[in-house]
Amino acid sequence: MPKFFLLFVVVFFSPWLAAQEWQAQPAMPQAVQEIYPAVHKGRIYVAGGLSDDIALEQQQMTAVVQIFDPATQSWSLGPALPEPRHHGYLVSVREQLFLFGGFIEAHGGRWSASADVLLLDENSNSWRKVADLPKPLTETTAVVIQNKVHLASGRSPSGADNAQWRDQQDVNWHWIFDPVSNSVTDAPSLNIALNSATSVVLAEQFYVIGGRQVAGGNLALVQRFDVLSQQWQALATLPQAQGGLAAAVLNHQIWVFGGEYFNDGGGVYSEVWVYNPQTNQWQQRGEMPVPRHGLGAVSLNDAIYILGGAAEVGLKATSDLLEKVRLTP
Repeated sequence: MPKFFLLFVVVFFSPWLAAQEWQAQPAMPQAVQEIYPAVHKGRIYVAGGLSDDIALEQQQMTAVVQIFDPATQSWSLGPALPEPRHHGYLVSVREQLFLFGGFIEAHGGRWSASADVLLLDENSNSWRKVADLPKPLTETTAVVIQNKVHLASGRSPSGADNAQWRDQQDVNWHWIFDPVSNSVTDAPSLNIALNSATSVVLAEQFYVIGGRQVAGGNLALVQRFDVLSQQWQALATLPQAQGGLAAAVLNHQIWVFGGEYFNDGGGVYSEVWVYNPQTNQWQQRGEMPVPRHGLGAVSLNDAIYILGGAAEVGLKATSDLLEKVRLTP
C-alpha cells in the first residue's frame, strides 16, 4: 500500500457542496482492533486491543499504549497498561485520561469482563486503578458532558462465569462517572440492551448509534440522551444496521464508519454515513478506502482520524492504518 493516498468524493448534503478528503497518515506501531481511542492534550491515545499479528501464546491481546502526535506526524509508546486488555474505553476528562472496563485474561479465558477504572498518572508515567464500576462492563459507549463521563450499553457477565465471550450478556445500563470523586451514579437506562454501538457528544447531547445484540444481530437504532430533560429520544435510524462501527463529529454533523456483519458468510461495511441533526436525516457520503470494523474514530483539529480495526470479519486482517478525513471547500 502506498504511504500516502488521496480520495476525493463530492456529494450534496445540506445547502452546501463539500469535498471529502482521505489521507493516509503514519501507520500505527502495532496493528490492533476492538479499540476505543481518545484525544488527550492534543494527541491521540490507543490503549490495548486484539490483533492476529500477536501470538496465540499471548492470547492475541496487548497492553501497549500507542500515542500519535499530529503536530510531529509521529507515533510513540506510552506507559503500558497493567495487563493486556481489549475493548477498554479511553476517555479524556478534566485533563485526565481514564480507561473503563474491557476484557482481560482471567478465570481461564481472554474474555473476562473487567470493572476497572484506570487512570494514567502522568507524574509517575504509569496506570493505576482508581475505582470500580458497579459491575464489569465491556463493548460500551462513552462521552463527556459537563465534565462527567456517561457510559451506556455494553456487555457484562450473565452469571457467575466470566471468562469466555459466551459468558456475557447485553445490558442497557447508563452510568455517570465523576472524575473528581471517582464515583458512579445511575442515570436513565436505554430502552434496549445492546453492545458494540458507537457514540458521540454533540451540542451537549449523548448519541448512541447502531450496535448489535448477541441473539438478535445488528441494529440500526439511533438514540439521543438530553441532559436537561433526562430522557432518551429515538431518532432517524441508520440506513443499514451496523455493529462494531465508529463515529466522530465533523462540521456539526455525525460521521459513521465501518462495522461488520455475520450473515451470508460475514463481511465489513464500506459506506460512510453522515447525520444532520437539524434535519434528522442520514445520507451516504462515499465509501471508506479500506473498510474495517472494530476501529476507532476521533475528532481533532477540524478533521476525523480513523484508526486500526480489521479489514475482514472477526479476529483477522487486523489493520495498522491511520487515516485523516477532512472537508475541503
